[in-house]
Amino acid sequence: MADAPPALRVFHLQSDQLVELTQPPDELPARGFVWVGLSRPTLESVLPELQAALQRWTGSMLVDLHISDLLNQQLPSHFDYTSWYDLLVFRRLLAAGHVDGAEPAVTGRRALDGIDTNPVGFAVFDRVLITVHSVECVVREYFAQRLAQLGQGTDTRGASRLPTSPADLMLRMVNHMVDSYLELRRLLTRQLGLLQEQLLNPHSHFSDWRLLLESRNALHTLEDTCEDQRSAMQEWLDALEEWPQPSDHATAREQELLRVRSRDVLEHIERVLSHVRRLEQSAEGAVQLHFSALSNRTNAIMRTLTVLTAIFLPLNLITGIFGMNFDALPLIHSATGVWIAFAIMGVVGLGLGLFFWRKRYLGTHHPP
Repeated sequence: MADAPPALRVFHLQSDQLVELTQPPDELPARGFVWVGLSRPTLESVLPELQAALQRWTGSMLVDLHISDLLNQQLPSHFDYTSWYDLLVFRRLLAAGHVDGAEPAVTGRRALDGIDTNPVGFAVFDRVLITVHSVECVVREYFAQRLAQLGQGTDTRGASRLPTSPADLMLRMVNHMVDSYLELRRLLTRQLGLLQEQLLNPHSHFSDWRLLLESRNALHTLEDTCEDQRSAMQEWLDALEEWPQPSDHATAREQELLRVRSRDVLEHIERVLSHVRRLEQSAEGAVQLHFSALSNRTNAIMRTLTVLTAIFLPLNLITGIFGMNFDALPLIHSATGVWIAFAIMGVVGLGLGLFFWRKRYLGTHHPP
């Protein structure tokens, strides 16, 4: 069994290295910034010490309302700000039967109804980043390992340099979480594709209405989650546009890169949201086509039964006539009468059958 991750980890990031500290420093280092990653229970237990450290580092502390937001596991994605720091809560993907991780382990027919999310909180100061995770802290552990590899020059994926600011690191984490939703699109498409094939298969008796309802509810939940994420990122981007324009070129370039990365994250969220909406429309269309096809099959069956009834009605009339108890009825006393009656009924039946076949009432096509 894997060891549980540490409840509190503190990192010092510079442009060329990542150093993990054994405890929060008394003062901020001269260069770079400090990243404090902790779980919600840990935040609640070390809150006085963390507030005191923030007061020493930045001259301000977390607002009580924002602390409640960071501790709330049911809070939707949203953005808020103060004159000292920005607060972003972003819900990441968590699949049923899967511990928090980089990719959703959603497979099989139960993909859609296994979707769940969990919030990650970010308090972004000028030179301090506070991230609040679930107990597993998998996003924190992933980035701690990834940034260590970047600092050593052994990671060839994604960005080739360490984050230069708390906002930069926050956006990388958010982008990583959004990528999980992008990966989920393939699974969502496969799940709805299986349901649509069953709905439209003329030889299938579809009965998984509960699964279809759960899948549609999961899509609605995912749509609401993405809309909250888009609103939060749009508010962050609006706040970023209002930052004062720096005088030096390097800082101005860093701010522009933050805007570019923010717009990229927002575009990824838009892609997920538009894909979910297309899946919802596709599911609704498949249900409507299912009932239309079912109605057409019912109409075809009723048309066939009606034609057969129309063919046998004259035959029943003939047999009824010859079954009447009249002694002088023609052909009753003739040895060939029964064969003549059979011939008449055969001609009438074949004639009506041919007539209805020519009219396509007995074919697979609709009549003109």
